[in-house]
This record gives sequence, structure tokens and C-alpha cells, in this order.
Amino acid sequence: MGKQLIQTHQYPNGLTLITETMDDVQSAAFSIMVPAGSIYDQTNRHGTASILADLITRGAGPYNSRQLSCALDDLGVQSHEGANSAHITFSGATLAGKLAETLKIYGEILKAPHLPEDQFAASRAGAEQALLSVEDDPRQKALIELKRRSFPAPWGLPTDGELTDLPNISIKDIQQHYQSCFQPNGTIIGIAGNVDFEQVRQLVDDIFGSWEFAAVREEPGLVYEQEKVFFTEQESTQTHLGIAYDAAPYGHPDYYAAWAAVGILSGGMSSRLFTEVREKRGLCYTVSASLTGMPGLGRVLCYAGTTSERAQETLDVTLFELTRLGEGIEEAELERCKARAKSSLIMSQESTSSRASSIARDWYYLKRITTLDQINEEIQQLTTDRVLGYIHAHPAANFTVLTIGPQPLEVPSDIL
Repeated sequence: MGKQLIQTHQYPNGLTLITETMDDVQSAAFSIMVPAGSIYDQTNRHGTASILADLITRGAGPYNSRQLSCALDDLGVQSHEGANSAHITFSGATLAGKLAETLKIYGEILKAPHLPEDQFAASRAGAEQALLSVEDDPRQKALIELKRRSFPAPWGLPTDGELTDLPNISIKDIQQHYQSCFQPNGTIIGIAGNVDFEQVRQLVDDIFGSWEFAAVREEPGLVYEQEKVFFTEQESTQTHLGIAYDAAPYGHPDYYAAWAAVGILSGGMSSRLFTEVREKRGLCYTVSASLTGMPGLGRVLCYAGTTSERAQETLDVTLFELTRLGEGIEEAELERCKARAKSSLIMSQESTSSRASSIARDWYYLKRITTLDQINEEIQQLTTDRVLGYIHAHPAANFTVLTIGPQPLEVPSDIL
């Protein structure tokens, strides 16, 4: 899959650097993962991390908010920041020659943000608008609610927060979240592109080496949902279905077999769910499945949107197709999965942003890096027997079922 050169370095203060040298490109990209995500939000203040992710870029070090934006624009940086469950992540891409100046600015953002009180209301309003937009997107709302029910709290909670909690969040909560969570130990910096490892290692040392080690925080305890069937009444001519079940998590020896199983179910217009639920029977206007997870726990999340009159049949047929997968898969189905993977890997090889994000994520989950060659080898070695062996060992069962619509649906008790 081409030349790859990956190296890692851990600094005395606990910060980890991973680089991947890509000689054939002119750009460089970075992904900085700070362990300050939504799982660290205080009770009744879910949304704190999301607001901080916005407010923290509104001025830092010698820059006010406008000066900081202009400085990044002048460097041609395509940047993004946001909160997920475990991290607040800063990512960006620019010409390789501009990387040093760019990282110096991010050093100010991470270590010396202004967190201006006069812009707090605007950041909170932005978070509110993001949450309100979910109310107008039934598919996204259903998947958010399904994740809430499928993963233990606080991992299952919406990373953008809760509308009911936003009024409880003050600028002091934002400042406290920053003080308790922004620290070098546990922070991961992934850099990919036309870069030299030793130069980058010294650059990151110059910028972040003086960042002081902080006390190690314990991750919050997990609270598991005991119920398996959920119904939210919504007067509508449509019904939105969510179905979840266990799968191998990222890093598990069977992860790629799990990926293939989900790809056969929902990997394009020739997939099982699209063909059987939508195309042949016309039961729904959209149906999909995806593999997601948290450290040590994987889940398949399925969604279907349909008319309320056909909702029960849609649920029944979808559950049947999920459980029927263990009866056998065709060689052509697996080959289509492999072809899609190859295309994706080739595009990833050409994207510095994709590689920077991937190597940082790998370090968080695995404490090692999986190269594109290794991923390709894992996928190409998959056989129908191996994928079926995974499905039999991890069958679609023990479902969590969510319905949003005018009436609840019947869910067989033997599948829960």
C-alpha cells in the first residue's frame, strides 16, 4: 500500500507523539486528542465539554478571538475542533512548511486559552442550536437515543449535551472543566504528512514540554441500562426504529470479521438490509447498520425509517435479516466488502488528515499503530468461514430495541 514510516515518542510529562511520514505529499495534518470529553461532564451539566471545545478557540496567549482565527487562516489551516465521549479533539491540515507555526498557535490554545466570559453566551447558544437541529433530524435523534440505551452512562450520553442541562452550565463550570481535564498526561498528538520525525519531536518538545503533568483522574463509573425495549411517543405518520446488539470492539482479534459481517448487512445498495428490507419489500425509505463502540465494548447500531402502518413489519423483517446472517453468506458478498475496503484504504493513504486521526485513535485504543498494510492484510485474509465463525460466536441477539412514533411495537421476548 505504499511507503509508511511510523514512529512514537512519549515525553516526561506524559504526552504522546505519533508521526507517520508520507514523502509523496506536500501537506501535513495533525490530530490532538485531549482527555476532556463529555464523559467528564458533571451531573446535570452535560454539554460542558462541547461548549469548552468552541470557547477555547476564542482567544489564547497573545491572540484575541479574531486574531487567532486570522492567524490560522493566514497559514492556510483547515481546522476543526469538537468534543466526543473521551476527548476534546483539535485537528487540522496545512502545507508541511507551515506545520511548526500552526502547532505553536495550538500550543497557546491548549495551554493558555482566554475562555472569555463575554463570549460564553454565544458558545452556549451554539451548543443549543446544535441540539435543536437534532430534533429536526429523526434518524440522528433515533441513533443518539439508541446509543444512550445501548452503552453504559456516561459513554452513552449525547456528546453535544442535553438541552435541559445547558441553562445549568456557567462560565465557572467551563473553567473548572478546563482546569481538571486539560493536561499533557493522556494527551495524544498524531501528525501525518511530509514531516521528519526528529524535527517534529523537537518541535513538540519546545511547545509542550513545559506543560506540567497533572494528577491522574479516574474515569467515571459505568451505569448500565437494565431495560431492553424503549418507546417514545411522537405523533407522526412516520416511525423510527433503532436496534442494537453486541459486537467485537475495536482491537479485538475478531474486529475485522465483525466489520465484514456489518458490511454484508449494510455496505451499499447490494447489502442484505437494503435489498431485503427496502428494495424487495419496499418497507422503508432508509435502513442501515454500523459498527461502533467504546474501549472494550462494541455494538452494532441499526436504524430504519418507515411509515407507521408498516413499522411492525419493518421491525420483524429487519430482526429476521439480522439473525439470518448466521445461516450463511456468499463469497460475492464478502468480495464486495473487500473491494470497498480497498478503495477506502487507498483514499486514506492519500489523506494526511485521515492518517493523523487514525494513528492518534489507534494509540488511544491499542497503544500501538495499525498500518494500512496491516489493515489490508487483515481484510484480504478474511474468508466466509471465518466471518461465519465470528457470527456464530457473536450472534445477533440480546437486542436493544427503540421505537419513536405514534405507537409501540411488539418485540418478541425471546430475542431480548
